[in-house]
Amino acid sequence: MLAVVSPAKNLDYDSDLPKLDVTQPRMLDQAEALVKVCRKLSPQDLGSLMKISDKLAGLNAARFEEWQRPFTEENARPAMYAFNGDVYSGLDAATLDTTAVNNAQKHLRILSGLYGVLRPLDLMQPYRLEMGTKLQTEKGKNLYEFWGESITEQLNKDLDAIGSSILVNLASNEYFSAVKPKALNADIVTPVFKDEKNGQYKVISFYAKKARGMMARFIVNQKPQSVSDLKEFDAAGYSYNEDLSKGNELVFCLASFGMCLDVEMIGSLCEFVILWRRMQSAR
Repeated sequence: MLAVVSPAKNLDYDSDLPKLDVTQPRMLDQAEALVKVCRKLSPQDLGSLMKISDKLAGLNAARFEEWQRPFTEENARPAMYAFNGDVYSGLDAATLDTTAVNNAQKHLRILSGLYGVLRPLDLMQPYRLEMGTKLQTEKGKNLYEFWGESITEQLNKDLDAIGSSILVNLASNEYFSAVKPKALNADIVTPVFKDEKNGQYKVISFYAKKARGMMARFIVNQKPQSVSDLKEFDAAGYSYNEDLSKGNELVFCLASFGMCLDVEMIGSLCEFVILWRRMQSAR
């Protein structure tokens, strides 16, 4: 199966890297076209377009100016190690062994506003350009129109290369909206992660993002072959909830201590409390 995740706003270009067989992004021509458009915008324009501070706007204007081909290990970094957000905290790429890294290169893809589809070991120069950005190009008024069918076509090629018809959607709605489900040659499976809060299971953004990364780690470590295999995911205490799941939406829940107590355990605790109170009264 092939899994897709979103990128992260925060980047890490400083930490040490293991020895890697890096690769080149496959959609660099499109990325270069976007960079040329962004270079025409002032820092103020970028700040307004991206809704970011003046400081960040200046930083990203400089990044677009400095962006250049060819990509080398001196001016770029493998994507899986460059992104530094909640998803990537769950993935924890720095602790993956060589086999898992090689599996990731085949079975994990990162959707990107600038680079389209990235493999984990694709070199990437720093940028910020979210998929939802309303950047006007020759192809349309936003990045969804710019990328059109290209991202879906690349994912179809990747699915064909590994002989799979299952795509696991671990990306946000913003990024997965760049994929055309009807044109995708795969069944889409979407894991949803819920945590208990105030007696109810809810999607809590921070925890859900990290859990997506943990699921990606599970996929590259365990190489599940079927939807049934995915249901075995149990990192950090999450477990598959059949009652809340529906079709290809797989719901995984993490209960608080209170919700983990079954009826038998609660009864035992009640008996203990009653016994303890009797002992206190007898004194």
